[in-house]
Formats: sequence, structure tokens, C-alpha cells
Amino acid sequence: MIPATTGRLERWLGKVLTWGTITSTLLLAAGLVLQLAGVNHGLAASLTHVGLVILMATPVARVVVSVVEYALGRDWLFVTLTSGVLVILIGSLMVATLRI
Repeated sequence: MIPATTGRLERWLGKVLTWGTITSTLLLAAGLVLQLAGVNHGLAASLTHVGLVILMATPVARVVVSVVEYALGRDWLFVTLTSGVLVILIGSLMVATLRI
């Protein structure tokens, strides 16, 4: 039998991944359409940039939701392991940002 917290975690993760993907896709598509139409280059670039940021932030948000749900379920082993993954993700994003 699946614990109630597991079902809740899966629902939240599904929502985070779905909405992150939909939002980033819509923003990227809007930026591309504006770019191809030659309308307001600054707006097109901004929409594309925000779409990419949301696309990259979606997996990080997934891990944050996991940490919160595991903490609410008092599953300290998974809180620790998932927090470690979160630290690695944020660290790699910081290193990537510094190298650009």
C-alpha cells in the first residue's frame, strides 16, 4: 500500500513539472514568434530568456517540493539525501553562472 504522503508528493511533483514545462514552452514559443515576425526584439529576447530560466528552474523546484514533502512526512533520511541533491544543483548553477 502507498502511504498518503507518497501520493501527495507525486501529485505535487506532477503539478510542478507540468506547469513549469507549459509555462516555459509558452514563453519560448511567444519569444520565437515575435523574433521571427521582427516585432520588438527586446521583448522577444526577454520572453525567450525568462522561458529558459523557468525551464532550468523546474527541476530545482521539483527537488524543493520533494524536500518539503519529505520533511512534512518526517522522513529524515530522504530529507537529508534530497537536500544534498539540492545543494549540488544550486552549486552547479552557481558555477555555470560564474563561468558565463
